[in-house]
Amino acid sequence: MGISGTGSVAGTARDGWSSRTAFILAAIGSAVGLGNLWRFPAEAGANGGGAFVVFYIGCVLLIGLPILLSETLIGRHGQASAPESVRRVALQSKASPAWGLLADLGVLGSFLILSFYCVVGGWVLYYVGIFAVDVVQSGPFGGAFESMSAEEIEALLPDLFANGPLMVGLDALFLGITLYFVAKGVSGGIEWVAKWMMPAFFVLLVAITIYSAVGGAFEETVAYLFTFEWDKLTGPVMLAALGQAFFSLSLGLACMITYGSYVGRSVNLAGTSTIVAGADTAVALIAGLCLFPIVFAAGLPANAGPGLMFQTLPHAFQSMPGGPLVGLLFFVMVAVAALTSSVSLLEPPVAWMIDRFRIVRPVSTGIVAAGAMVLGALSALSFNTMGWFHPLGFIPLFEGQGMFDVLDGLTAKLFMPIGAILTAIFVGWIADRRLVDSENGLGGILHLFWLLLVRFLCPLALLGILIAGLFPDLFGG
Repeated sequence: MGISGTGSVAGTARDGWSSRTAFILAAIGSAVGLGNLWRFPAEAGANGGGAFVVFYIGCVLLIGLPILLSETLIGRHGQASAPESVRRVALQSKASPAWGLLADLGVLGSFLILSFYCVVGGWVLYYVGIFAVDVVQSGPFGGAFESMSAEEIEALLPDLFANGPLMVGLDALFLGITLYFVAKGVSGGIEWVAKWMMPAFFVLLVAITIYSAVGGAFEETVAYLFTFEWDKLTGPVMLAALGQAFFSLSLGLACMITYGSYVGRSVNLAGTSTIVAGADTAVALIAGLCLFPIVFAAGLPANAGPGLMFQTLPHAFQSMPGGPLVGLLFFVMVAVAALTSSVSLLEPPVAWMIDRFRIVRPVSTGIVAAGAMVLGALSALSFNTMGWFHPLGFIPLFEGQGMFDVLDGLTAKLFMPIGAILTAIFVGWIADRRLVDSENGLGGILHLFWLLLVRFLCPLALLGILIAGLFPDLFGG
């Protein structure tokens, strides 16, 4: 075990990472998910490419990394579930234990995101399945879906949305896989996913990127992603880049507080947080280099938004040699990334339930997963048979939205930014300075710079994300 401490159930030792490498891989797996492979290329495509990318990298360094370090240091010091870790830090800092509510909010946010994230994970499994069938029927080395028109390929996703039972079944399957690994514990389940699946993910990502660079429009992609044009750096583009940096690292959700609670005292949190943020950013950039050459080579638009992965890209594989096989490997890679993130989303509410009610991990995992399944089924069905179901339709912000969009909007626009703002205020202004200094792994000018960012720049930038989410018309959204 990486650490030991107070048992989650009386008389048992607390589980933990077996090594620093295990923690780094798990933390990278938590950060790297559909946000990197789906949202980043779509956001870059919709916001002018190079200007967005450059500003995004700056936001990761100045906003994302400081908050990431703040969350891990709370967890490592508290050595408990996220809310309990915050309460322990608060009490040692002679502050109100009510600060634990910031992590309670994060735990709830993780649970809500898990419920609809697994629905999207089900979409990924669906595409793994249809590409696998195409490989068997057409062979691996021709074009993908050779007997289908472009319209039929793009209709695959809407057709899935129209099939409520299949949507719910795929959601249940993806959630069940997630439940299996979390129920096995930190070192026996979550760490296994990280140590075996993250290396496999990186191998697939690099291999598919090389494939797209050789057979696709790579030079056009490099120019598109890395040519900086000042006139494209508008307010909405900067806000989109800031939001992407924030969402990509899954901040404000108690995930990294929870993962940090399993870290040994010998691990330098500043160094590991930098590796995690760097790897997350690298994956996002490589994802752009992986997707856009294929899209550009097929003459398709780069600004297709969320449909880029599930509609534009399958169409693009039709004109690429080896399209069926590469498409299958691509969606297997996406499924791995989705799983490592869903595992990290399930763990905070499970850890909270273990600490709060002293019940064993398999039972707590099953209870949390059952609740997520109910919300997930409502989210899946809100695309078709229950499109009329608008649980927060009386609020202007959510007017006319189904369960999936409500949960997405509620967590992205409220829970995540509020949780991250409170984390910055708590670590920057409330927590005992000696405690923070002893945990963050920084010294000298770097420590002072980090503290300056956490106290001032991070809360203001995150407040911008919160206001933009609530009042998008103010920013031209």
